[in-house]
Order: sequence, then structure tokens, then C-alpha cells
Amino acid sequence: MTQSQTLAEIIKMHRKAARLSRAQLAEMAGVGKTVIYDIEKGKESIRLNTLQKVLKVLNIKIELTSP
Repeated sequence: MTQSQTLAEIIKMHRKAARLSRAQLAEMAGVGKTVIYDIEKGKESIRLNTLQKVLKVLNIKIELTSP
């Protein structure tokens, strides 16, 4: 993982590494298939709790900081 990778790219990379389809990931996270598509395409209006569900399934941890 490089510093320039977007969260969308990281999620897609982890999904593919886990050999999951978008539909499978959506089902496991309890979200709609279009949500996974939107996240991977970098849509900016994803709810944080929805994103957390997807990250949990993929075992991705993020850290939020403020300046």
C-alpha cells in the first residue's frame, strides 16, 4: 500500500485479494451491491457507518486524525 492510494483503491484491492465479488462483499457487510460499486468508484457521499461495515468485513483499519 502506498501513501497515494485512495481508500477506494485499497478497498478494491482487499476485496479482490479476498476473492470476493462486489455482491458477496455487500452481502457480508449487510449493504447493497451498489454501495460497494459506489465506494470503489470513489463516490464522496458514503455514510461513515456504512463504510465501517465494509472495512470490518475486509479487516481494514483506518485512523482519523484532525490537524
